[in-house]
Amino acid sequence: MTFANQGRQELQAIEMDADIVIEGGTAITMVDGQDPLPDTSVFIKDGKITSIRKTDCKGLQPLDRRVEIIDARESIIMPGLINGHTHAAMTLFRGFADDLPLRKWLFDKIFPAEAKFLNPETVYWCSLLGCLEMIASGTTCCVDGYFFQDDTVRAVHESGLRGLIAQGVIDFPAPGIKDPKDNIKVAKEFIERWLGYSDLITPGMFCHSPLTCSDRTLKAAKEISRDFDLPLQIHLSETSEEVYEVMHKTGKRPVHYLEGLGLIDETLIAAHAVHLDDDELEYLRKNKVKVVHLPESNMKLCSGAGRISDMVRMGLTVGLGTDGCSSNNNLDLFCEMDTAAKLSKVIDNDPTSLDAGTVLKMATIWGAAVLGLENEIGTLETGKKADIIVLDLNSPSLCPIYDLLSAIVYAANGSDVKDVVVNGKVLMKNRKFTVLDSAEIMAEVKKISRNIKL
Repeated sequence: MTFANQGRQELQAIEMDADIVIEGGTAITMVDGQDPLPDTSVFIKDGKITSIRKTDCKGLQPLDRRVEIIDARESIIMPGLINGHTHAAMTLFRGFADDLPLRKWLFDKIFPAEAKFLNPETVYWCSLLGCLEMIASGTTCCVDGYFFQDDTVRAVHESGLRGLIAQGVIDFPAPGIKDPKDNIKVAKEFIERWLGYSDLITPGMFCHSPLTCSDRTLKAAKEISRDFDLPLQIHLSETSEEVYEVMHKTGKRPVHYLEGLGLIDETLIAAHAVHLDDDELEYLRKNKVKVVHLPESNMKLCSGAGRISDMVRMGLTVGLGTDGCSSNNNLDLFCEMDTAAKLSKVIDNDPTSLDAGTVLKMATIWGAAVLGLENEIGTLETGKKADIIVLDLNSPSLCPIYDLLSAIVYAANGSDVKDVVVNGKVLMKNRKFTVLDSAEIMAEVKKISRNIKL
């Protein structure tokens, strides 16, 4: 048997054993040091990548008709994007309270609207809309924190997305929790209810901020999260006003205040992290705290611009997120990558700050590391979960292309995504949703929104 025949037979065996073959594209694997792989096929079986190899010359003709072919010719095959911080159900408040400073936006508009309009039904349908938007724009995994999270779990599970879904904790009467004394109890019961329910869903806890949660609440949340070996999310140093108030209340800057409560370690996910001094950054680095950068939300609410290039240079793990639609106003991580890179250049007065490759890592493999899932998702490698998107290059804004990473970060947007696979299941093919009913979801959310008054 010749070497060529042996190779052909091996390929046939792989293809016959595959559930899905993504065929003929240029693979951006996000594996360190690996160049783009042109004319590549990715084989998927039982939710995992079984092979990444040169496309066979016969092309797009599976030997087994049960194999689903995704045509990736003139396209990029890449890891799905990871939204490191969002509130999916806040699609309900997209455009509801724009052009306001954060405190007025939050306390005068958002908190009252949540109290009046949030319920299990609205959270379910608006979370489905968030999932729909994320799928359409290439996000395959999200980190979510909000209220009525049983219904967010239900929505994310039905959508087929992967996610860390956390019950919100705040020391005020909150949607679904009239007595703040019950916040920790409700969150713990949420974790117990959903832990182990699905390979795709991880439950958790989300403390709103060091100002809106008491010492007792923060310590209890950390203890429970540690007992279940789960990450704990928190908004950290989002505004200079928040930092001032924490210092006035405790005599310490926010990171050192949380340090004294035992929260600062490798399982803490700190969203925003805008106003940090050198000592705080070093303490986060030393204790391997994960940071999620939210540039568009920070810009819209005029919260400030984090020292992201310093964090990257120091070796902190930094992911990327959109925040909720009430402060962004979309869930498109391609837009977020573009903004993150450009904002950093302006802040640092350096055009080389946060280059395209670095920002793409924030949305893929570093985002996976924020969740502790870097060995399962975030790159295209044999044995990893098949969370994959296909980016169509037949767009005027993607012509011509000299550098693929540059094109992805600075020129592409969510509408260029044509196929989405999560855990080996096709959620969108040729821009058509295969799991969710987009017309029904949008109709329901429009119906709900008619009752909301500005």
